[in-house]
Amino acid sequence: MHLLAIESSCDDTSAAVLRDGEILSNCIANQTAHAEYGGVVPEVASRAHQMNIIPVVDLALKKAGVQKEDLDAIAFTRGPGLLGSLLVGVSFTKAFAMSLDIPMIEVNHMNAHVLAHFAEDPKPAFPFLCLTVSGGHTQIVLVRDYLDMEVIGTTIDDAAGEAFDKTGKILGLPYPAGPHIDRLAKEGQPVFPFTEPRIEGLDFSFSGLKTSILYYLQKRVKENPDFVKENMADICASVQSRIISILLNKLVKAAEQTGIKEIAIAGGVSANSGLRRALQEKGKELGWNTYIPAFQYCTDNAGMIAVAGYRKYLAGEFVGQDVTAEARLKMT
Repeated sequence: MHLLAIESSCDDTSAAVLRDGEILSNCIANQTAHAEYGGVVPEVASRAHQMNIIPVVDLALKKAGVQKEDLDAIAFTRGPGLLGSLLVGVSFTKAFAMSLDIPMIEVNHMNAHVLAHFAEDPKPAFPFLCLTVSGGHTQIVLVRDYLDMEVIGTTIDDAAGEAFDKTGKILGLPYPAGPHIDRLAKEGQPVFPFTEPRIEGLDFSFSGLKTSILYYLQKRVKENPDFVKENMADICASVQSRIISILLNKLVKAAEQTGIKEIAIAGGVSANSGLRRALQEKGKELGWNTYIPAFQYCTDNAGMIAVAGYRKYLAGEFVGQDVTAEARLKMT
């Protein structure tokens, strides 16, 4: 069984080919034009997807050694994401599927991040908890089976990825700021007192943390105009340490409430070296079995869409040509 997968939810155009559950290729075209704007510009992103999607699909098929006539189905990201970007992927999928007379499979982008854990070994056992952290989402998901997931904690305002990027903007770091903060944090110590928001239950909040960082830095810069420059590494270490503690404290709480010790992380922020290390240390401390995807499956990629699509293919869950992109698609 051969399946083509398409991912176009934000600013990365990606295509992957899967055969009988094994990913044969996972190709991504990144967009660099957004760096000068300090964030993704939706119109620029959608136009770039239009230019990239055919070359990326062609490359994925060639790398996999698969002809388009060999395909049995095509999976695609229906949402959530930027509507213009999603429409490019959905429109391409409809035309491609119709031309080959093969079925289509819609995939929720956030479900796919969770199922990225089944792209390679080791794989978590059901049930497991997955902390899914990205630029737009921060969630704790109870995963009972491939197609049976429940969000038990989510952000009530901003996501962890936004906290990294907006802090980076305050510090004058390039976009996306997360990797730069991660790199600089390794050179510093978490010595600055950024407070952890008090949010009941398993939900998250990062807007207050961002405000705390901004006001603290403004105060210190008034006292010393070179404060940020002189303390950049320690500031980054402090910010990263606090974001990680917020994430892990809620994850510990979720594990205690559910009694689950199979613990995973996913999403773009799961590529952060500090978070990966902290999860492994916490796992050893509490007797968890911890799972972290390979870097290529952390950020937006079609490989995870292929894994999710394959499970829906086996379940016979297909959609028709009347399917539409949905920017605010809820996780199921």
